Order: sequence, then C-alpha cells, then structure tokens
Amino acid sequence: MSYLPFKSRYDRFPVIDVEQLHIQDTISDILQTMKGLTNGVICFETYPGVDLTKLREEILEHLPYDDIIFIEDIAKPEEEYDKVVDPYLYDDRVFGYYSHQRIEDFYQMDQVARLNQLIDHQKRTIVFGFGASLIDYDHLIFVGLTRWEIQLRYRKGLSNFRKNNPEEDILKKYKRGYFVEWRVADRIKEDHWDSAQFLLDTTIQSQPKLVSMTDYNRCLDQAVSQPFRVVPYFDPGVWGGQWMKEVCNLDPEPENYAWCFDGVPEENSIRFQSNGKYIETPSQDIVQFRPLEFMGSHVFEQFGHHFPIRFDLLDTFEGGNLSLQVHPVESYIKKTFGMTYTQDESYYILDALPGAVCYLGVKKDIDQEALKQDLIDANQGKKPFDDSLYINQIPVKKHDHLLIPGGTIHCSGKNTLVLEISSCVYIFTFKLWDWGRVGMDGLPRPVSLEHGFQNIQYDRDTDFVYRELVNHIEPISDVEEKTGLHELEFIESRRYYVKQSLVMETNSTVNVCNLVDGIAMRVESLDKSFRPFEVHYAETFYIPANIKHVRFVPLDPNGCIVVKAMVR
Repeated sequence: MSYLPFKSRYDRFPVIDVEQLHIQDTISDILQTMKGLTNGVICFETYPGVDLTKLREEILEHLPYDDIIFIEDIAKPEEEYDKVVDPYLYDDRVFGYYSHQRIEDFYQMDQVARLNQLIDHQKRTIVFGFGASLIDYDHLIFVGLTRWEIQLRYRKGLSNFRKNNPEEDILKKYKRGYFVEWRVADRIKEDHWDSAQFLLDTTIQSQPKLVSMTDYNRCLDQAVSQPFRVVPYFDPGVWGGQWMKEVCNLDPEPENYAWCFDGVPEENSIRFQSNGKYIETPSQDIVQFRPLEFMGSHVFEQFGHHFPIRFDLLDTFEGGNLSLQVHPVESYIKKTFGMTYTQDESYYILDALPGAVCYLGVKKDIDQEALKQDLIDANQGKKPFDDSLYINQIPVKKHDHLLIPGGTIHCSGKNTLVLEISSCVYIFTFKLWDWGRVGMDGLPRPVSLEHGFQNIQYDRDTDFVYRELVNHIEPISDVEEKTGLHELEFIESRRYYVKQSLVMETNSTVNVCNLVDGIAMRVESLDKSFRPFEVHYAETFYIPANIKHVRFVPLDPNGCIVVKAMVR
C-alpha cells in the first residue's frame, strides 16, 4: 500500500558539515597519532559498552608502553558492587531510581590510591577501562559510542559493567545502563572534558575514528549555530506497522517498524562530516557541553543537562493497538524514581486510516474498583479486558492533536501514525493491559498495575477529555495556532501554515520542530549566519536557542505545515 502522494525524501542519515575537520579513520593513522604522545600515563576512559577486547588488541597493544593497566581489575567485586547499585534498580524488569553516584563509588579506592603512588610518570603507562581517569594521567582519550549502539550490543550479548550477564533480560540490562552506568559515565565526561586531548569514536566497531577534542568542540559549536537533525533509529514492536517503511525509506523486509526515535538527544546520535568522512557521537554531548547555546538559559535553569522535549513516531498502520497505559503524575515520579519532572505527552496524528481511534481517559462515572479488578483478571488470563466498559475511544484523523497529561489512561489504536510530543523522561510507562500479547522476545511484556493504579486520574473522564484534551486549538494569527499542551504540562506546541515564506521567532529557547505536511521546506537565516537547511516530510529538526529567528520557505507548491514544541 502507498501512503504518500509523492516520493519521500526522508533522510535517515543526516549530517552536520564542519569545515576542516580532521578525522582519522584508519587504525594505522590512529596509531601514528597515539605514538606521538609523550611519556607518562595515557588514559583511555571508555564509555560502558565499548568493546574493550578490540580496543586492546587493535590499538593499545600496538602502542609503545612500559606497562598496561586494565583499571576495572580493581573495581569492587561483583557482590560488593551489587550492594552499591541494587538500591537504585528495584526488583522489576523496567524501573529504577535515578542514580547520583560517581565512579569512585564503584572502585576500591585504597587500591586506586596505591596505584597512583606506584606509577612512574617518567615511563609510558597505558590505563584503560570505565573509570581509567581515576588514575592521575598525563594524556586523556575519551573512548565513546552511542546509546543506541549500546542497546544493540546488549541484544547481542554485551554484559553490563561488573556483571557477567550476557543472556539476561534486555530490559534489565537497559535499566542498569539508563539509571546507573550512563549517569556515572556522563559525570566522568563533565569532570574531565577540558583535559581530554582526543575522542575515539567506536560506534562502528570495524572502523574506529579519532578526532582531537579541539576539533570535536568545533563540531559542537557548529551544531548550536544552525538548525540540525539527529540520526534517527527504528525498532520493531508487537504492535508495529508499515507506514514508516515507505515514508522513512526503510528496509521493507522486516515484519514491521513500531518506533522511530528522531528527537531524543538522550539516546540519538549525531553525525559530523568533513570531506566525505564522519564521526558519530551521542547527541547528549550537545546537551551536556553546549546547554545554554542549545537550550537557552530558561530551559537550562529548569532542567540542567536533561533535554526536556521528546519527538518520536509510533506506527500502527496495518498493526495493532499500543498497550493501554498511564504515566506517573509529578509527585509520584519524584518520590518513587528520583526524577524531577514527569512524562507528560501528546499524540499529534501525522496520518490515520478511516475509522482510526485513540483511547483516552475513562468514561464518566465508572466503577473504579471494577476497572481495577477487570484489569487484574485480564492480566491473570481469566478473561480479556473489555475496554468498552471503561475507556473512551476517540475517533482521530490527520492533524488532530490529543493532549495526555500524566495520570491519563491512553493508547493509540491501530492504523494511526502518531508524532508523540512529550517530556523526555520516556521510560516511565505503566502498562495496564497489552491485549494478551507477548513481546518480540517471546516474553510477556511487563505490566505495572501497582504503579498504574496509584496514578490513574479518574477525573479525566469523557467530559474532561473532550473539553480539554482533544484538539484544544487556539488561533494566534492567520498562519499560527497554539495546539497544546495542557495547562498541567510545561511544553507548549504551535502549528504554522507555511504557504509563503514565514518568519518564526525562537524566543531564545530551543524549538523542536517536525514537518507534518508538505514534501520539503527550507529553513533560512535572516542574517546569513548559517547555510540554508532543508527538511523533508516527517523529519524532526532542532533550532537552537542561539538562533533568534528563522525563515521557513515552502518547497511544496501546496504549502507546508510545521509543528514545534518549546518549554513555556
């Protein structure tokens, strides 16, 4: 089936061009540069998930050295390490508590101190591993890879730090990464950023790439001086659909694609290119190391190094319903998971087939205890859950916008393509009912009735939903509308009708945008401070706070429509 009246130009591998970026992409060139370092301690600080065997065999063993030290040999033993981190991981497959630990908490610091005393800085010593920067170094190389690549390696048998768990449930591995390892690793980067000399990108295992930190900082400067896109990634799901195969130019062979993460700096990557060579690094680096330029002072003061807005696509065309779910209210997520804000969201209907619906809010005057008991019985296999007794089904069509503040029961039905615009604490989904399915791994998908029952807001009934959550549109001008979000949510979304060129103000804050209608559009600088930037249908793009205003120019004779989100 064809879903578009035109050939999609969706770019799966967007890049940011950086002039005179010197990328070394052969082992021989990397070794030649590393051999030029003077004597002393050469520290390779590795992000959790880096292939340490390949690093040692292909690079470290070929460098001149008097001694080579694997720092993780003096980390706390597994049982002792577990005592440190287990309080943050909870006894379930998905959820944990946001860790504020540091790498020192994972190590036998008496042995670290002893090692620092024994090392002779007149000789050449290589130290590598997660935590290598605990050693007093003379040269520092960050060895990195992207979050999505880490997740793919989990699926192939990668163990977590200090765990021999290659076959463990992928969700539990991811939980360790998200709540503990990545937090600590990012704090290491913050502490040592100004001291590092090189970045070694190992995202593509067969082709590591080296850039100087001077050049990499220029990359980040370039990113925040222009509109840009991150590299999207796609994943199948039990409810996944067929729309993205065509629109996002994907491999047609997989059974389906459920998710497209095209606007999640926490997990997306970003490519910087020069002379046909590129490096691929976590887009979170921009949030961490250019927060004011990217997000603006207003957002940074509220959220620090957390990017608060998420855009992603949910495809159920010729697929199935998402799980019936609810997200936590703010007081609950703060108390239970240590997060500072909650997962409010909205569904912008990018496309839908006739008869499509979304489930949103409870029906008026339902029996709350009966709802809970029926969900318990359904999840115990006693009888299917009859959603028609309790949950509103809202008919939806292209360009509808449904608002979903935390505590509101919801899910997208089949035959919809949702642009999900939400706050970016994005793993706190309490599934209530999953229509009797198992996951792609053959295991029952995690259902969280205990959490869910404590967060359902029963005042989000039929009257409330239609009054405040469905197409709550407020005209601003002939070409601009406010489409949400709800007053309980901190994100505001706007819709622009771009028939001719249109100037948009950023209000000195980051603007996250998606071209929701039209073949293509050009984003121009009013003062020529950046080159014209072209976006295509369904692509998400960022306009950094550094940029005060832009001009949208439609490249479709029928005009374009842009949806943007920003922090109020």
